[in-house]
Amino acid sequence: MDVYDGSDEYMNYVVIFAGGVGMRMGSSVPKQFLEVDHKPILIHTIEKFSRHNSINGIVVVCKQEYIGFCEECLNKFKIDKILHVVSGGENGQDSIFKGLDYLIKNISDSKDDIVLIHDGVRPAITDLLITKSIDCAKKNGNSIAVSKAIETVIKIDGDGNIEETLNRAVCRNAKAPQCFNLSEIWKTHLKARRNGYNEMMVDSASLMSSYGYTLHTIECGPENIKITTPNDFYMFKAIYEASKERGITLE
Repeated sequence: MDVYDGSDEYMNYVVIFAGGVGMRMGSSVPKQFLEVDHKPILIHTIEKFSRHNSINGIVVVCKQEYIGFCEECLNKFKIDKILHVVSGGENGQDSIFKGLDYLIKNISDSKDDIVLIHDGVRPAITDLLITKSIDCAKKNGNSIAVSKAIETVIKIDGDGNIEETLNRAVCRNAKAPQCFNLSEIWKTHLKARRNGYNEMMVDSASLMSSYGYTLHTIECGPENIKITTPNDFYMFKAIYEASKERGITLE
């Protein structure tokens, strides 16, 4: 597949994590391969990055047993900029590391290269959010997409009692893409693996924060959902169909 050959001094790569098995979805098919409008959710997601002018290449991380099917989907929908489909690891952070490791060892040749890490089941990503993520990371070294908390956020104790009610105005939901200097996040993953911390981290933002990095945020809309449950699936389907009916795309 073709890879965009940009003229920038640095490259913008994407690692798409598509390793779920759909347990919470209650589906026999991994959630990333469930279809909306005759197209797998994973393809809806990757298309947004593939079509973006500033993206140079994409690595997809997938469970070993689904790599062949994943590659068939990528070919069927003529997705370009795919560098490789990498076999996933034992957990989410291990799988992300494998994608980063492939880029470092086989593709990247600049210490200034940027990587956007994104869930394969977060298909409502927009062109504008990708642009803002890259711009923020270029300026500040990283970028975390967040959305405003729209309900009251509380902290509870071990017995489930309310310990503190947090100020919703300063609370955000961490989402994706999460964008970093490729070399920095790869090296941080190496440290975490040596220290046995890698599997304890829920996402790349928490990993980098735990090693002292100041993280910068950009805001996105609440529609930038991760499809984990049936409710999420039908919510994205409704968003997609409403946009299609109005003759617009999720840009």
